[in-house]
Amino acid sequence: MNLHESGQMYLETILVLSKTLPSVRSIDIVEHMGYSKPSVSRAMGLLKNGGFIRIDDDGYITLTNEGREVAETIYERHTILTEALVKLGVDHETASEDACKIEHAISDRSIEAIKAYLSL
Repeated sequence: MNLHESGQMYLETILVLSKTLPSVRSIDIVEHMGYSKPSVSRAMGLLKNGGFIRIDDDGYITLTNEGREVAETIYERHTILTEALVKLGVDHETASEDACKIEHAISDRSIEAIKAYLSL
């Protein structure tokens, strides 16, 4: 399955929520992202069919190995880009919002160069 930006965002959100919640459900994603229940439900179905998540009988969502790999990559990009922008003088909120936009488009080569420059 070719994963688009929105799919990557959902996976990243599941990863972030799983760090603070004992379990993740669709309603948690709705509240975190501000999307409608039908939109999140459709996305979860696509991610499940693509092999990126599992949803148990109680509606609890977990990342598969493939889903976790994508989520961690996007989250790392977000963190690196946010840090770089903050070091350039951008306030944290704006830096995080901008990093969210850039993280899906930037090449692996460029992110590795930024990471090396920041000595991460």
